[in-house]
Amino acid sequence: MRSDRQNRKSSDQLNMFENRSADLAERAPLAERMRPRDREEFIGQSHLLGPGKTLDRLLRHRGLYSLILWGPPGCGKTTLAQIIAHHTESRIISLSAVMAGAREIREAVQEAKEVFAQKKMRTWLLIDEIHRLNKAQQDTLLPHVENGTVFLLGATTENPSFEIIRPLLSRARVAVLEPLEKTDLKKIIARALSDEPRGLARFSPRLHEDAADYLIAGSGGDARVILNALEIAVLTTPADSLGARNVDLEAAKEALLRKSVHYDKAGEEHFNLISALHKSVRGSDPDAALYWLARMLEGGEDPLYIARRIVRMACEDIGLADPAALSQAISAMRAYHFLGSPEGELALAQAVVYLCLAPKSNSLYSAMGRARKTAGDSGDLRVPEQLRNAPTELMKKLGYGKNYHYAHDFEGGWLPEVYLPPELAGTLFYEPRAGWENRFKDQLDQRRAKVKELAAGQKGPEK
Repeated sequence: MRSDRQNRKSSDQLNMFENRSADLAERAPLAERMRPRDREEFIGQSHLLGPGKTLDRLLRHRGLYSLILWGPPGCGKTTLAQIIAHHTESRIISLSAVMAGAREIREAVQEAKEVFAQKKMRTWLLIDEIHRLNKAQQDTLLPHVENGTVFLLGATTENPSFEIIRPLLSRARVAVLEPLEKTDLKKIIARALSDEPRGLARFSPRLHEDAADYLIAGSGGDARVILNALEIAVLTTPADSLGARNVDLEAAKEALLRKSVHYDKAGEEHFNLISALHKSVRGSDPDAALYWLARMLEGGEDPLYIARRIVRMACEDIGLADPAALSQAISAMRAYHFLGSPEGELALAQAVVYLCLAPKSNSLYSAMGRARKTAGDSGDLRVPEQLRNAPTELMKKLGYGKNYHYAHDFEGGWLPEVYLPPELAGTLFYEPRAGWENRFKDQLDQRRAKVKELAAGQKGPEK
C-alpha cells in the first residue's frame, strides 16, 4: 500500500515536472522557441555546410572529431553544435562554461566512460562559452580529449587563439562562423512570422518592409537580437479590426531600443577596430578613421584608451614629418580628460582628422627600431672616453671627457665629431623622408659625410 502511494507520488511529481518544462518552453523568448531542431531548419553558414564543405562532410559521414565553433553572437554556434551532436548518433553531454567547473567536467568524463563501457556509444562534450573555462579547467579536460574519452564540441565568441590553451587547441579543429547575411535574416524573420506553434503566426503579424530592414540593420547580424525585438514589436502592437497586427517602422524602433554595435572591449574585436582606426590614419583617410573612431565610442570603448593610441599614431606614422601632430594628439587627450563624454570626444575626432591630413613618415619609428636592435646586439660596447662625464678629479685623471669638443664653441654650433662607439662609427639609423624633417636632409647628409671622413682617420677641426 505504501509502495503504491510512493509510486503515485513519484508519478505526480514527474507529471508536474513535465508540465512545468512545457510551460517554461512556451514562455521562452522567441529566439529560443525558434531555435532550429535539425539541419534542414538551420539557416546560414553555407561556407561550412555547403556541399563538400567541412561540416557537411562531418554530418554526412557521421564523423567524430573535436571541434570548436567560433563566431559572433547569434550566428548559430550553439544550435549547430547541438545539431552536429545529434546527427552523428552519439551521446551528448551539455555544459555551460559559465556554470561548470573542474568537478562538472570530471563527472561528465566519468559518465562518458560508463556509457561507452555499457553501450559502446561515444560521447560529445558540448561546452557553450568555452572561452570562459580557465586554464586549470582546460587542463582537466585535455587528457580526456586527447585519449578520445570525449569529443569536444565547443562554442565561443572569442578568438580561440587567445582563450584556449595551445595543447587543447591543437587537438581540435576550429570552424569560423560568420555573421548572418541579410538574406538569411529575412528567412529567419519570415519563418518566425509564419510559424504558429513556436512562432508568432497566431497573432496575424504583418511586418512592414522598412521595419524589417531596420531590425536587420540594427542587429549586427545577430538573429537572437532580431527575433527578440520582433516578438516585442508584435506583442506590443494592437490588432486592427480584422485581427491583424501591423508592425511599422516606429514599432520596430521602439522594440529594438538601440541598434546593436558588435564590439567586445576585452576580445578580438577590440583589437580589430583599433587596428582599423590606426591603419586608416596611416592611409590618410579621414572618413574611414572617423567611422572606426565612432564604432569604438558607440561600442563603449574607454575614450582615454583611444586617446593614448592616437598619441602613438602621431609618433609612429607622422613623427617629425609634422611635429605639431604630437601636440595635437596630447592636446586632444588633455581636452577629453578635462571635458569627458560626449563633449571631449570631438577633440579626439579633431586629432584623428589632423593626423590623417598630416604628411606621413615612419622614419623615427624605423630608426628607433634599428637603434634598439643594434643596442641589443652590442650592449657591451664601452662609451668613448671623450663622451664620459668627469665630475671627480680621479675621473679626469683617467681621461674621462678628454678631447671632448663643446659644439657651441664652433661656428654654426656644430663640428664633425664621432659620438658612436668606434665599432659602430658610420652606422646610420635615422633617414628623414617627408614634410618638416625633409627640410634638413641635405644638411644632415653633408654633416654625416664629414663625420665619415673623420672616422676614416682624418684629423679633427681646430677651434
